[in-house]
Amino acid sequence: MRARSTGGTIGTVGVVTLVLAALLGSAYALGRSMLPDQSRQPTGTSARVDGTQYAEQPADPAAPRAGSDGTGPAGTDPDAPQPAGGGDGPFGSHASTGSGEVALTFDDGPDPTYTPQVLEVLRAYGVKATFCVVGENAQDHPDLVQAIVADGHTLCNHSWHHDVLLGKRSPDLIRADLIRTNEAIHAAVPNARISYFRQPGGAWTYPVVSVAEGLGMTPLHWTVDPNDWQLPGAAKITATVTGDTGPGAIVLMHDAGGDRQGTVAALRRILPDLTSRFRLEALPVNGAN
Repeated sequence: MRARSTGGTIGTVGVVTLVLAALLGSAYALGRSMLPDQSRQPTGTSARVDGTQYAEQPADPAAPRAGSDGTGPAGTDPDAPQPAGGGDGPFGSHASTGSGEVALTFDDGPDPTYTPQVLEVLRAYGVKATFCVVGENAQDHPDLVQAIVADGHTLCNHSWHHDVLLGKRSPDLIRADLIRTNEAIHAAVPNARISYFRQPGGAWTYPVVSVAEGLGMTPLHWTVDPNDWQLPGAAKITATVTGDTGPGAIVLMHDAGGDRQGTVAALRRILPDLTSRFRLEALPVNGAN
């Protein structure tokens, strides 16, 4: 009787132990599932100065974000009124200068490490460019916005927080984002002209184009994209820009959002080539809006 009782007790303890182990394992798994999955960080991202991640443009940024029938972005009524647009880029955005001049544009700044270097190289070659600034970076570094304007470069609104999905939000939210960004720019340079808006990632939609135009800004796309945000190296950036740039091209590069030393190095090689073949101007240039 005693042996049988002892065996039963041991068996009971074993069952309890197995149940507790299973419960603890489930609790651990549940806890892990509630943590951010570091293995699923988005590809093609660029970091803000303080480490915040900006999602960057897709692999083919020039491709219109269309619905299944190709008439407009997913969820967009093709019969709905469309913005004036009139440009040669996606959804009526502008992908060329509209003249023979070439325009260099720099996105995601200003950045205290790379923006001054880009400005120095542009200054050395007497080239004026357009800087598409992120609102929160303009707010954090008003001195750099002032330096951009002081050197004769022009400004473009690039949204408050590099929101790739901005075009899918309501017109009121889009408008509030663009106005907030313009206000940050004007806090640094009160009389600055902000003629353009560039949608992060080139993820254009009719609503974001319409709101930008309603605020007096031309939607600005691009012609040449060396994908410098992917850090391909100065040689590849140089080869793409010098090989693909033609009259009227708008060239996309970045002065912030990650390690841009390759872009700076490439710029030193690009400018002698482009200035020998084209007239480089800050937007707007003759014939452009």
